[in-house]
Amino acid sequence: MKLIIIFTSFFFVFQVVEVSSDGKLSSLDRYLSNIPMYSANYLVIASGICPQVRKTKKAPSKYVLKKNPLFANTKNIKRGESLYQKEAKPTACKMCHGVQGNGNGRLARGLEPAPRNFTCEETMKFLSDGQLFWIIKNGSKGTAMPAHKFFMSDKDIWQVIHYLKRFAY
Repeated sequence: MKLIIIFTSFFFVFQVVEVSSDGKLSSLDRYLSNIPMYSANYLVIASGICPQVRKTKKAPSKYVLKKNPLFANTKNIKRGESLYQKEAKPTACKMCHGVQGNGNGRLARGLEPAPRNFTCEETMKFLSDGQLFWIIKNGSKGTAMPAHKFFMSDKDIWQVIHYLKRFAY
């Protein structure tokens, strides 16, 4: 017997997933094994989860405590939006993190762990500007997050941070 499950959350519709009633989704199994309330008997779409279980390496202390040196003015936020939505290289942030920042971008399917959900206030309140800067600049080992240091200036990265922090608040 096949089960077809459609998930919706707020205004977002997630992909339809088909799984046999006695089958398991191995990639989700590994992801969900760290979340006590979930088991292989339940199907959960990994992207869009709030909060997300992560074992992201902490940035060096000289970065963690850094505050965004740019003002959160219209000019910087608009530039951050342009980079996030279109111009960032090697790929625009929205391709994985989604247009709305919820981790459901076109390239998110099959990524493990799922791209960061920037709409999750519970997660974002613990990510310092410096930690975000470090990850965007250098990438994140064990994830699909690439290093942007070869294509984006530090100023560009700080502008993106101003923009993506708007998703959670």
